[in-house]
Amino acid sequence: MELSKLFWNASLAEMKRGYVADLATEEFVCILCGERFTQGRIYPKGDLWLDAERAVRTHIADEHSSTFAFLLELDKKYTGLTEHQKNLLTCFYQNFSDKEIAAKMENGNTSTIRNQRFSFREKAKQAKVFLAIMELLEERSKAEPFIEIPRGATMVDERFAITEPESRSILETYFKEGPDGPLHSFPKKEKRKVVILKHLVQRFDPKRKYTEKEVNQLLKAAYDDYVTVRRYLIEYGFMDRHADGSLYWVKD
Repeated sequence: MELSKLFWNASLAEMKRGYVADLATEEFVCILCGERFTQGRIYPKGDLWLDAERAVRTHIADEHSSTFAFLLELDKKYTGLTEHQKNLLTCFYQNFSDKEIAAKMENGNTSTIRNQRFSFREKAKQAKVFLAIMELLEERSKAEPFIEIPRGATMVDERFAITEPESRSILETYFKEGPDGPLHSFPKKEKRKVVILKHLVQRFDPKRKYTEKEVNQLLKAAYDDYVTVRRYLIEYGFMDRHADGSLYWVKD
């Protein structure tokens, strides 16, 4: 599941409610999917007329069930939760008693459920402390910032641990005629590959879809082996396509 920059930049309170107020555009934005609702506009809902903020709240309930449900369904790389833990949290959220949950769980007992509830509460305390530590660290840190990870990127791991200066250095090495010129060679090392792909995908308009021929033409201007580059753009999640390869687009 892809998550937007708005999602990651949201405060804890905004993440809990599932939307933010974009002051620049005067819109309420669902950070779960990107749907926007313009302030001052009235939105129809059955026999009702909703203002923008109520409309985004209704949208979250209709399209995502709830913010809790959406967050709980995120990949383990984001939540750190096992399926068993997700099931328990869902039961807690639905206000089942420990006895009722134990009856639902295979080999469950009330004592085990109670202990798990306590464990979750302690983890929440630890998470708050760690979040405060990291925010204090970032306020003082003079370390070079990491490159932004595209929303659609797959296999997000240490290969994205690239600072902005590192990225610029790699681009200078592989685009000897400048960033808008051709690619000198395609790297084998993963970090360099990520930088090159992240740069090349910027040559596509994220608001439109391309035929395979159009994709090939754009990539061929950058590198002779455009088929390899096209394949990696898909594999790494920078672009997506229809199953039959008829249309390609930048993953947002």
